[in-house]
Amino acid sequence: MSVRYSKDHEWAKADGDAYVIGISAHAAEQLGDVVFVELPEAGKTYSKGDEMAVVESVKAASDVYAPISGEIVAVNTAIVDEPAKVNEDPQGAAWFVKIKASNPAELDEMMDEAAYKEFAENA
Repeated sequence: MSVRYSKDHEWAKADGDAYVIGISAHAAEQLGDVVFVELPEAGKTYSKGDEMAVVESVKAASDVYAPISGEIVAVNTAIVDEPAKVNEDPQGAAWFVKIKASNPAELDEMMDEAAYKEFAENA
């Protein structure tokens, strides 16, 4: 499965039996220099659309929403220690969490890269 995107600028991609979640490069660019990241604890369960993390930049604080429902099985503490990584590699090394999806069909409601690019340009 290729990367899928939410209207809230999160991305998700398959990683074994879980999905890696982060914020899009567009979102990181809009935020500016990220100075703080707060992540949920592993083991917590979220429903699609729930607030699950916070990103603060020099411009603003933004919530990060769960693009799919499921249980957090891993968190990327490296971005808590070095928030600037979110600007450097938002769709790679600066992933936020891994979620074991309780309803993988929710991914079908997310946009592919072409649709997201068009959405972001017109937002």
